[in-house]
Amino acid sequence: METITLIVGAIALLVGAGGSYFLWDFALSKKKQRIIEEGKLDAEVIKKDKILQAKEKFLQLKSEHEEIINEKNQKIAHAENRIKQKESSLNQRIEETQRTKKDLENQRENLTLQLDHLQRKTEELDKLHKEQVKNLEVVSGLSAEEAKAQLVESLVGEAHTEAASQINEIIEEAKLTANKKAKKLVIEAIQRVATETTIENAVTVFHIENDDMKGRIIGREGRNIRALEAATGIEIIVDDTPEAIILSGFDPVKREIARLSLHQLVTDGRIHPARIEEVVNKTKKQVEEEIIEIGKRTTIDLGVHGLHPELVRMVGRMKYRSSYGQNLLQHSREVANLSAIMASELGLNAKLAKRAGLLHDIGKIPEEETELPHAIYGMQLAEKFKEKPEVCNAIGAHHEEVEMNNLISPIVQVCDAISGARPGARREIVESYIKRLKDLEALALSYPGVLKTYAIQAGRELRVIVGSEKMTDEEANNLSIEIANRIQDEMTYPGQVKITVIRETRAVNYAK
Repeated sequence: METITLIVGAIALLVGAGGSYFLWDFALSKKKQRIIEEGKLDAEVIKKDKILQAKEKFLQLKSEHEEIINEKNQKIAHAENRIKQKESSLNQRIEETQRTKKDLENQRENLTLQLDHLQRKTEELDKLHKEQVKNLEVVSGLSAEEAKAQLVESLVGEAHTEAASQINEIIEEAKLTANKKAKKLVIEAIQRVATETTIENAVTVFHIENDDMKGRIIGREGRNIRALEAATGIEIIVDDTPEAIILSGFDPVKREIARLSLHQLVTDGRIHPARIEEVVNKTKKQVEEEIIEIGKRTTIDLGVHGLHPELVRMVGRMKYRSSYGQNLLQHSREVANLSAIMASELGLNAKLAKRAGLLHDIGKIPEEETELPHAIYGMQLAEKFKEKPEVCNAIGAHHEEVEMNNLISPIVQVCDAISGARPGARREIVESYIKRLKDLEALALSYPGVLKTYAIQAGRELRVIVGSEKMTDEEANNLSIEIANRIQDEMTYPGQVKITVIRETRAVNYAK
């Protein structure tokens, strides 16, 4: 009974579970259909949106493509217009060329006809000329070549005479104008400058109070004087000259250092090698400072501003340098003042001329050994320290090593000659002086027709005596010009040399 009950209960449970499963499956299928239908609707909506977006993109691309096509069509139209214009202009040129060609052909024909006509006329004139020449030869008794030779000879003689007279007139006129003005400028410049004469350039005499000091300067076994010579590089001569010691050396700066050091040692009284070395080193610094101070003071006095410090120091060193016995700083100051005077008289830049005059001999005080001429070396220094091209050229050209390219250069050259040629400015060795006079006389004697020559006024005038029977007045005048040109080209001399050619005729008779 219980078993039957359990079986029935189980069957009931199974029936109930199957019914609920069926209901769940039915509900699930309904939901699935609904979801499918909603998906289809959403898909249709998305499809329509995509179709609309595709249509809009297509319309946009279409409009852009049409714009591009329109631009290209416009460019093509412009190009076609330009091509048409070029074609029309080329056609016009072709037509003009054809017309020009026709005109040229017509002109060529006309010219050919005219040339034929001229040739006929020329042949007729040649015949007439030959006939006239024959008639003249018969009348004059001379051939054409003989007559031509006589005519040429007479014309050459007249030309020489006229040329000589014109040369004399031109020279006289130039002398009356250019030389007059130049002499006036030079004289005015010289009158406004007054400087000292030459100086010694090899020795310095150091005076002492008594001769007992000589022994202290020499020291035990000469150690003091050897230390002093080694420290200064100057030869110290202690001889029998009373109350004097000679300092010998070619470097003026070293001589000055030795003089000042010796003066300080003598004043102090302590003279021994260690003290000598200390005093000499201190004196070197003092002299170097003094050189810079001299350079600054010189530039300030002359009104030359903006110089490189190294150039200022080199200007100061000029005080201890001499050229032919003439103090280099004094000479440079003199040339600077003369250059400024001449430049102002000629209406040029006086400050630039003064600057060039001050620096023109800067190459004579090199800091290192050089084989260059002092003018070229000085020009290189000026270029190195950024001086103006006019100043550099004036420095390099004042002895004509380089070509002058401005008006300041000849002014500096002339003023340098004035300063060096002034009487007493420079000391000249007797041998070189005599050789220069002999060279002047020998140069003039080398010309034919010269009888005697005399170099007078310390070589500033050369008188040349020629034979009156061997040379005419015109030839004598030309001889003076040639001698002057040769002296300028072949010789070196201060100032100027006057050449006087003397031709005289003497008539001698005797009364018996």
